[in-house]
Amino acid sequence: MRGLNTIKLVKIIPGVPLFSRIIYNLPGQTTRGVRTKNTLMNTTDDIVLGIDVGGSHITLALVDLPRKKIIPDSVFRAQINSWGTVEKIIDSWVTAVDKVRQKSGVIINRVGFAMPGPFDYENGISYIRGNKKFDSLYGLNIKNLMAEKLGLQPKNIRMLNDAAGFLQGEVFSGAAQNYTRAIGVTLGTGLGSAICVNGVAHDADLWNSPLKNSIAEEYISTRWFVKRYFELTRINILDVKALYSIVNESAMAKAVFREFSENLALFLKGFVADANPEVIIIGGNITKASPLFLPGLIKNLSQSNIGIPVRITQLGENAAILGAASCWQNDFENTLA
Repeated sequence: MRGLNTIKLVKIIPGVPLFSRIIYNLPGQTTRGVRTKNTLMNTTDDIVLGIDVGGSHITLALVDLPRKKIIPDSVFRAQINSWGTVEKIIDSWVTAVDKVRQKSGVIINRVGFAMPGPFDYENGISYIRGNKKFDSLYGLNIKNLMAEKLGLQPKNIRMLNDAAGFLQGEVFSGAAQNYTRAIGVTLGTGLGSAICVNGVAHDADLWNSPLKNSIAEEYISTRWFVKRYFELTRINILDVKALYSIVNESAMAKAVFREFSENLALFLKGFVADANPEVIIIGGNITKASPLFLPGLIKNLSQSNIGIPVRITQLGENAAILGAASCWQNDFENTLA
């Protein structure tokens, strides 16, 4: 079994779901709390399954809470059909979880689940509809459906918004560690935003906040880059990656990135005024082109007397996985008290 040391004890107990916890050692860890060789006792509370669901994919991994790290070789990513039926969507998620179990050999009892909204995260009910993705889940209790499929109690699954999960992960073990107040934005197909205060992140839901002549997402997203470059050149370009690849040959491409830095600074100016953060964290696929907009962003913020640190994600696509899993951090620490 790659990435984990030998399992110390496995015992199936009547009444305990198969998707449960197992005592094992990571390098440098010792097994705790075994009463006898025939029973599982004080089983491992420090391993949580973190799940990040996007519009076209699911990514998940086991997270070691004390080390604040993803367990090596436990990561699994798969494409999903978010246009599918309830059964097909839920079954695809459960299949991904099974792959992690088979891949790692570890059985675990606690799950953190990050996914887009609108969603009643505490109760697990989806209110997503109107954008053709996950419409079939509208009004259903996703937490209960997943718990039933996995043989868990619903209370063993915690859910949060994907943008909040991103920032929660960066606060937990990334670029925003040791900050009391942080804001985060994710830049990609859409615009995500989150606020974290005293280690707890929540969705800021600012994608449709007023900006210029429309809403923020119309100026801070992949489609803005494509649209703006076409307006300037009458040339269609696929995405931000394609635009980034031609900046050395295209003055217009550079100009688009400069204008984007102005758009993002204008949005963040209002966000900072409302949230009073100590740090700004930026994530999402567009950050791969950050050398072309980050200096301009910092300059524009400085001109508005905003001098707090602006940091690019340290965790990348793993941020939401770690953030989702870290929802269980306080419970783990309480077991040590």
